[in-house]
Amino acid sequence: MQIRRELDALQRLESRCPMSQSESLSNPVLNVTPLHALHVRLGARMAGFAGWDMPIQYAHGLIAEHLWTRRSAGLFDVSHMGQIILEGPGAIAALEQLVAADIAGLGDNRTRYAQFITHDGGIIDDLMVTRLPAPAGTDRLFLVVNAGRKTVDVAHLAQNLSGSGVNMQVLDDRALIALQGPRAVDVLKDRLPGVEAMSFMSFMTIGEALITRSGYTGEDGFEISLPASQIDAFAGDLLNDERVKPVGLGARDSLRLEAGLCLYGHDIDESTSPVEAALAWSIGKRRRIEGGFAGANRIQRELRDGPERKRIGLLLEGRQPAREGAQIAAPNGEIVGTVTSGSFSPSLERCIAMGTVAAAFARADTPLNILVRGKALPARVVPMPFVPHTYIR
Repeated sequence: MQIRRELDALQRLESRCPMSQSESLSNPVLNVTPLHALHVRLGARMAGFAGWDMPIQYAHGLIAEHLWTRRSAGLFDVSHMGQIILEGPGAIAALEQLVAADIAGLGDNRTRYAQFITHDGGIIDDLMVTRLPAPAGTDRLFLVVNAGRKTVDVAHLAQNLSGSGVNMQVLDDRALIALQGPRAVDVLKDRLPGVEAMSFMSFMTIGEALITRSGYTGEDGFEISLPASQIDAFAGDLLNDERVKPVGLGARDSLRLEAGLCLYGHDIDESTSPVEAALAWSIGKRRRIEGGFAGANRIQRELRDGPERKRIGLLLEGRQPAREGAQIAAPNGEIVGTVTSGSFSPSLERCIAMGTVAAAFARADTPLNILVRGKALPARVVPMPFVPHTYIR
């Protein structure tokens, strides 16, 4: 009975779904993606997310969508995210002043995870950067940024690129979908031959489709950018395939948590450095040594001396889930951190969480307690991801 209640609570997503379908559809403030009508036809439960009316789950439910993605192919509408092209001489050098990732070291048609960094070393947003082929003497970059930070990111780029000769184009006329899961490649190669030869974090163009072999579920998969006018027919064709089901933001969140991936505004924000967030792997060796990016002093110091706090994975011993904001305590009762994401894991049938704790308590197997409604829930620190990644490298 306890597990059943947890699954029901997970499907309701009370903390993520502030509005019912009828409320969200009648709210004139929300933006809609080019696939909005398709979601409504499919009977999706819609709710406001980052200013957009988005599908949270469909009739078959969050748990079924989550598990289907792990064993077959789930189709996600991520058109609310921002798509940006930077082009011009020095575009790479200009972007490297704003991120700690090694962009100059990217080959053509390769993608890299990065973060926009504040001057104090915090994270403005995390993003994907792809280096596109370009004529000699110029650079072309394709950026995908989070929906809730798109306006902030565009303003940040505009301010810092002013006078640099780098042109920024926001691709508001394109949609973005993600096809994720072990059967995604077989589904997509039937429609876009050649994608099967791609490796993880590679990019290719087929016609007007911009395709990256990546995603945010921990599974093999692809993100496909298409003109908005073409996306409804393309998504409809994918959904006619018995291997594919539509998946909402609810399962996207539980999948990314199992994969140990950060959600902006929860696990990372402007107070969190990439080192604190366990994202130091995304900082290239050259950048660690040379610096030259916003926040470099703090980040280089934390790389050298260690951060004061760290993002960790937590496996709870009981069946009661811990939610964002719950305090994390040492066995002696001392408060040492906070849960940033937490849920019941459909794949593991266990409760899992991510949190930020004082560095002294971040070692694997460290016993901790999560305080929920006055009750201490036993947990221990575990390596992430909780569910192994299946990327094709």
